[in-house]
Amino acid sequence: MGKLKTPIWESVKISLTSLRANKLRSILTLVGVIIGVTSIITMVSLISGFNKLVADQLATLGSTTFIVEKFGIILSDDDWFDAMKRKDLTLADYQAVVAGCTECEEVALQKVSNRKVKYGREHFSRVPIVGITPNYMKVVALDDIVDKGQGRVITEFENDHRRQVVILGPELTDKFFPMLDPIGKKVRIGDADFTVVGVPKKRGSFLGDNQDRFAAIPFSVYQKYFSNKLEPWEGLQFYIKARDYPSMEKAQDQVRAILRARRHVPYHAKDDFGMYTAETLMDLFKQVTTGISFTLVGIVSISLLVGGIVIMNIMLVSVTERTREVGVRKALGARRRSILLQFLIESVTLAVVGGTIGIFLGVLLAKVISWTTPIPAAIEPWSIIAGLLVSTGVGVFFGVFPAAKAARLDPIEALRYE
Repeated sequence: MGKLKTPIWESVKISLTSLRANKLRSILTLVGVIIGVTSIITMVSLISGFNKLVADQLATLGSTTFIVEKFGIILSDDDWFDAMKRKDLTLADYQAVVAGCTECEEVALQKVSNRKVKYGREHFSRVPIVGITPNYMKVVALDDIVDKGQGRVITEFENDHRRQVVILGPELTDKFFPMLDPIGKKVRIGDADFTVVGVPKKRGSFLGDNQDRFAAIPFSVYQKYFSNKLEPWEGLQFYIKARDYPSMEKAQDQVRAILRARRHVPYHAKDDFGMYTAETLMDLFKQVTTGISFTLVGIVSISLLVGGIVIMNIMLVSVTERTREVGVRKALGARRRSILLQFLIESVTLAVVGGTIGIFLGVLLAKVISWTTPIPAAIEPWSIIAGLLVSTGVGVFFGVFPAAKAARLDPIEALRYE
C-alpha cells in the first residue's frame, strides 16, 4: 500500500508542477472542464432554489387544500380554448358546495380585479384588489402571515356588515406610511375609503407575481364596489380545505359530483371546471424543471466533451515530450501498469483541478445571481460531489488512451527518441 501511495503522490506532484510551469496552457487545457462543472453547479443551485421557493409558497395552501376555478391548469392552446367555453363559477355553485360537501372543513371564496389605491398624494395603479371571505384566511394560512406582520385578519362581523376594512400589502404600506403605523389609517381604493386593519409579513415575488402588492377586503364589500355587472362571477375561485388528509380525495369527489350535477355535465364528458392541489402544482413545476435540467445537461455535456478532448490532447503531447523518461523508467524495471497509472493519475489530477475551480466559480456565480436578482439559489452538497465525480470521470475516460500509449512504448525505441 505504501509503495502504491508513493507513485500516486509523485504523479500528482508532477501534474501540479506542470500546471504551475505552463499556466496559460493549463488554463486553456482546463477551460472546458471549468465551464462544464461551473454550469452544473450553477444550474443545480438555481433549479433547487426555485423548487424550494415553490414548495415554500405552496406550503401556505397545505396538504389538505385544493382550488376550484373556471380555467384550472392550462398546458396547451387546446386546453385554453376549451376552458374559454366553460361557464363561470357562480355564487350558487359556491353555496351548493358549502351545503353538500360533508368532507369539506372550509370553503372560501376569492375574486380579484385591479384598481388604483391612493393615500394622500401617493398612489399605486392596477393593484390586485382581492375580495375574500373571512375563512379564506384559515384556508391559505394568511392569518398566520398577518399575525407575523401587523394588525389582524378580517372578521365575520366585518364581512356580514360590509365594513370597509382592508389588509394592505407591505409594498403599499412601505410607500404610504414609511415612518408611521399603518393600522387605523384610511386609504382610497377606487372611489371608496378603507381602514387598514392588517399588514402581512413580506413574502417577495413568486413566479413573477409580487405577493407584497395587494389589498384584501371583505367579499361582501367587494361585491358592493368592484363586481363587474356584465360578468359578475368571472374569475371566482373556491379555496377548499378538507377535514384531514385521508378525507382529501372524498372531498374532491364530492365537490366534483356537486358541480357536475349543477352544471349538467354528461357522464362521459370531462369536468367543465378546473380543480388542483398544491401537490399538483408542485409536480407540474418539477416536470418543467426536470425537462429544463435534461436540456441543460446536454449542453453542459458538450463543454465537458470538448474539455476532455483537450486534456487527452495535452496528455498525448506530454507522453511525446517524456518518451525518453518513460524509456529510462522501463529500463530500470518499471512495469507497464506503473507507467499507465502515472499518466492516468496526471490526467485525473488535471481534470479534478479544473473541476475544483468550476465548483468554486459555480457556487460564486449562483450566490451572485441570488444576491443581485430575485432568482433564488440553493447550494446542494450532492451537486459539489457530482461536480468532482464528473471531472474525475472526464480525467479517467480521456486519460486512458494517452496512458496506454505511454505504457506500450518499447524501452529501446523510447531511449533512442530525440
